[in-house]
Amino acid sequence: CMLVPFAALAEEAPAIKLGQVQWAAHGTKCFAVMTVVLEGDKIVAALIDEYQVGAGMVGVPNSENGFGGFADGKVLYSKRVNAAAYSANMTKAGSTVALDVNYDLIQNFCVGKTVSELEAAIAGFGGDATKAVDAISGATLVDTLGYLQGLLAAAKAAK
Repeated sequence: CMLVPFAALAEEAPAIKLGQVQWAAHGTKCFAVMTVVLEGDKIVAALIDEYQVGAGMVGVPNSENGFGGFADGKVLYSKRVNAAAYSANMTKAGSTVALDVNYDLIQNFCVGKTVSELEAAIAGFGGDATKAVDAISGATLVDTLGYLQGLLAAAKAAK
C-alpha cells in the first residue's frame, strides 16, 4: 500500500467553483437567481429560481412583515417554492409541464457540459428561442434560451 500525501491529492483534483448571478430570464416582472457549480471547467450542478411579487403565494422570509413595502396581500415569492401553485396558473395558459420540472430539465441540459460547450450550444440556437426549447426534451418554457443564458453567465462568474 502506497501512501499519497494529502497535499498531492488536492493538487490533482480540479477546483470546485460556485457562480451565481441575478438574471432577467423571463419578462420584466420577475428576476431569476442562477447558480452553477463547476468542477474545473465542467458544470456539475445548476439551479434556477425566480422571484416575483404576487398574492396567494408563500413569500420569502419577512415578506409578510413589511419587507419591500408591497401592496396589501402581495409578497415577494420564489417560483420554485410555489411551483405547484404557479404551475396551476400556467395550465390556464395551456402549459402541460410544471414550472419546476421545466427548470430541472434546463438545468440538466447544462450539467456535464463545459462552459465552452454550453456557450457553443447557445450560440448554435442563433438567438432562436424555439430552437432552444426544442433542444431540451420535455421543456416547454418559451424563455428557455434566457434561462440557459443566465446559467452560462453564472458559470462564467464562478470563482
